[in-house]
Amino acid sequence: MLGRQSSQKLLSYVNNSVARSLSSSAVEVTQSNGGRDRLQNLRQELSRDNDALTLDQFAAVATGGGGVQITMDRPVRKKAPPRSSKILPKPRWLKAAPADSENYQKLRSTVRELGLATVCEEARCPNIGECWGGGEDQIATATIMIMGDTCTRGCRFCSVKTSKAPPPLDPEEPNKVATAIAKWGLDYVVLTSVDRDDLPDQGANHFREVIEQLKIKKPDLLVEALTPDFQGNLDLVEIVATSGLDVFAHNMETVERLTHLVRDHRAKYRQSLAVLTHVKTLGIGCLTKTSVMLGFGETDEDVRQILADLRTADVDVVTFGQYLQPTKKHVPVQEYVTPEKFAEWQTYAESLGFAYVASGPLVRSSYKAVESSF
Repeated sequence: MLGRQSSQKLLSYVNNSVARSLSSSAVEVTQSNGGRDRLQNLRQELSRDNDALTLDQFAAVATGGGGVQITMDRPVRKKAPPRSSKILPKPRWLKAAPADSENYQKLRSTVRELGLATVCEEARCPNIGECWGGGEDQIATATIMIMGDTCTRGCRFCSVKTSKAPPPLDPEEPNKVATAIAKWGLDYVVLTSVDRDDLPDQGANHFREVIEQLKIKKPDLLVEALTPDFQGNLDLVEIVATSGLDVFAHNMETVERLTHLVRDHRAKYRQSLAVLTHVKTLGIGCLTKTSVMLGFGETDEDVRQILADLRTADVDVVTFGQYLQPTKKHVPVQEYVTPEKFAEWQTYAESLGFAYVASGPLVRSSYKAVESSF
């Protein structure tokens, strides 16, 4: 509530503002017709010892009811500069063949017809035209993503949808996938999946059932399983590894120093190494494989260290490829590694004794996967 003394102070402020016309203070005083009379009424109102007059009421009188309007000039806000996309322009060597072959169109149509999800599309793989089309060797390969298209993890390099509670698994998926592969007539298929941390077995038994159905429908089909880490639960790893597959793959994705910046916090470098190591100890005769992306800011020493760790784990196949930032929300590319540097890493990795090495800007974990199986 305002008493006489407070009211007089406010009145003095208004009087001084009107009398002096303080344009330099960015205060504009305007009066409507009969403004002098209304100003006098305002003075009389403030002169009264009326404790019921509040600051809000005074403001209402000053700006509306009293006819005296005090307008404060507002600073003009400048439009913020556009946010940097943080996506480096791609160099000339990062150009893939167009996806327009007859076999590509056939595979794409079948995927739509059966409602399947492929990592080739979900991850925007630049080699989809070559792999689905068959390339020069005419051996078409495809990477099928099972257990839905929504992942429970949020790796900072990946464009696959994420959710804490994805839709339930499709119990008909194993048969659907086997039917699709048989219809395509593929010689080699890569099965991968989203992480399903929401499930008690994290989808291990479902993964196994898909592989078993594939082998039943086409026994001579070569099957590569690109698996999650199953949170390091080696019993779940065994369920998939002993399903009759030919290649067990699990991607390290990046070097140890950058893992926490690139992958989901539940995906740990040593945990992934333990998965690959354990499969080799089972003595089931399948190849083990992993993939590493370059361009996150890793050093040569970082790369040499991960290759040494992979050899210690007795991994058979390693691939190197350029990381490509899917959207502005994902971790930015720090460097576009040259084809010459990729060639150097291939030579170095081969000298360490890996059975097969694929290294190049457009190489992905399942790129020409059939070559690594022979």
